[in-house]
Amino acid sequence: MSKPNPPKHKVIVTNTPAKEKETPAPAKGKSYRTGGDKPLVNQLVYNRQNYYWMLLGVGLIGLGMILMAGGHMPSPDVWDDSIIYSWRRTVLAPFVILAGLVVEIYAIFKR
Repeated sequence: MSKPNPPKHKVIVTNTPAKEKETPAPAKGKSYRTGGDKPLVNQLVYNRQNYYWMLLGVGLIGLGMILMAGGHMPSPDVWDDSIIYSWRRTVLAPFVILAGLVVEIYAIFKR
């Protein structure tokens, strides 16, 4: 008995170079970016106008604190109620601070 002949291999000749081994594309998951193709690093939460409003609010709060400061008596033996409880410290300064807080809230919620 004779041995069976092994199957012949087909040889294909082409003139184009062989393709290199392709790497699989990365899996696409859910993307939470909302700015299109822009990277998240360059996107800010607020725009320039919002930051100006925030700076104005911080300035008003600081001005209110400065208006509230002071109250040094001219003499340690004298107590003057008009220096401690002046209109500037009891009325004006708290309103300026509250105005600064309102400006801060506006700057945060402004679109």
